[in-house]
Amino acid sequence: MNDAAFSLPHRLRRNRRTAAIRGLVRETTLRAEQFIYPLFIKEGVGDEAIDSMPGCSRLSLDSLVREATAAHALGINAVVLFPAIDSLLKCPQAIECANPIGLVPRAIQRLKEELPELAVITDVALDPYNSDGHDGLVAPDGTILNDETVGLLCAQALSHAEAGADIVAPSDMMDGRVGAIRAALDHEGFTHVSILSYAAKYASAYYGPFRGALDSAPKAGDKKTYQMDPANAREALREAQMDEAEGADILMVKPAGPYLDIIAALRGATTLPIAAYQVSGEYLMIKSAAAAGWLDEKKVVLESLTGIHRAGADMILTYFARDAARWLRE
Repeated sequence: MNDAAFSLPHRLRRNRRTAAIRGLVRETTLRAEQFIYPLFIKEGVGDEAIDSMPGCSRLSLDSLVREATAAHALGINAVVLFPAIDSLLKCPQAIECANPIGLVPRAIQRLKEELPELAVITDVALDPYNSDGHDGLVAPDGTILNDETVGLLCAQALSHAEAGADIVAPSDMMDGRVGAIRAALDHEGFTHVSILSYAAKYASAYYGPFRGALDSAPKAGDKKTYQMDPANAREALREAQMDEAEGADILMVKPAGPYLDIIAALRGATTLPIAAYQVSGEYLMIKSAAAAGWLDEKKVVLESLTGIHRAGADMILTYFARDAARWLRE
């Protein structure tokens, strides 16, 4: 064959030839500043390893400050708090969720005292406090009470804002809660507190290890009447549009990895920042495969996070945040 006849005007491999060239044309770049670090907290002294999430622990408030400080030194500027509540404080009315001197408000205060520049995000939902294990109040017939729950979520969000939270993140999936929380915050003078809405939170099987970490699994039934059907995509756009109209500042998709199409769809439908949560099941699968020697943990973690960011997520909640931030410096 004549060499000239095989001439190709476009050879995409030219842009892949060296690391320097690949860096010049790279479209998606991970940075530690894009990570939100989920941290589990508990009362008392000492930490408790979480069996279902190797490498994660329920932290005392002293340990929380140390862990957040170490993460911040690596460039991670935001954490989100999840409380492991003593079973004696749980009840069907989830009263402890709005306790102004409860575990979460005290954790917020400690972090803001020690790391005032750190963005502190709090989970707003009833499942850690509800003896029923649901994100909302439960009627005698098992129905999740939407409007009654929203009032309690507003009180919970206010207790976090009063303690110094920068962002409240309602994860409950009750209808109308974003607008109600925005109105409650504004009425009490917390116009500066942002709302990160779990806009598209699916009724996923990937949450199992997290529920073990907080003992927050439903005692009866499931969460399919308020969390989204994994088969639905257009519904996510409706959820996001409603939350944006109600005053959300950031929209979240949860889980992240199995729902990259949803992240991309929301990215094309809104100008709001998009968050995505790489959840406990995703974390555990990578950890387990890496522990067995079947995957390279560092490479798979960074690839998975890059894929989530490439799909359109501006920020990623990941239990790998501290490790990933360190790897990005290597």
